[in-house]
Parts: sequence; C-alpha cells; structure tokens
Amino acid sequence: MTGLTTHVLDTASGKPAAGLVIELYRIEGSTRTKVKSVATNADGRVDGGPILVGESFVVGTYELVFHAGDYLRGCGVVLTEPAFLDVIPIRFGISDVTAHYHVPLLISPYGYSTYRGS
Repeated sequence: MTGLTTHVLDTASGKPAAGLVIELYRIEGSTRTKVKSVATNADGRVDGGPILVGESFVVGTYELVFHAGDYLRGCGVVLTEPAFLDVIPIRFGISDVTAHYHVPLLISPYGYSTYRGS
C-alpha cells in the first residue's frame, strides 16, 4: 500500500481515540495549504483508506494537526485553561511516493508520542 495513514490511541483511557478531528496541510516554503479535514472512527483510524493517496500523494513537507484538546474535553476530561496540550501539529516529509507513510499518535492530557509506523 502507498499513501498516508494515521491511527490515534488515547493512552489515558487505553482506547482508540474516536471522533478526533485531524487536518492535513501541505507546506511549501512559508505557505501552508489545507488539503483536507477528517475525523477518526471507533478504531481511532480514518475511514475510506489513506488520508493522502494517488495523484495527491506527492513528495513534499506536510503537517497533520490533531485536535486533541477538543477530543479530550468531549470525553469528559477536565483540562486546565489553557490546556497543556490542545492542538498537536506533526510536521514530516514524504520523500518516496512508492512507500506507505503511517504517522500514529499516542495521546494523553499531558503527553504525546509519534513515530513513522508501518
């Protein structure tokens, strides 16, 4: 499989992060262009296959913006104001359009982790 996928897990609850809004941006120099907005399903993944695939899956710099604060508040978590973690941007590069790029996110109210998955 080629393309860009993600998966969000809520490490505080031990469950997939369902209903978390994610925005994808393409970065070209100082220009940041929104490509699409999606939300995670009950498994913490995005329905419909890769977020970026086909002709739009091109070499470049991208940013996934995870709206973790809204998700956590929606789950009943009481966050400080302002929240320690609210919007989490992850900027990364795609250099091989024949590869699969998986950018998972593990979140809690006070920490997060990501890596290039498979």
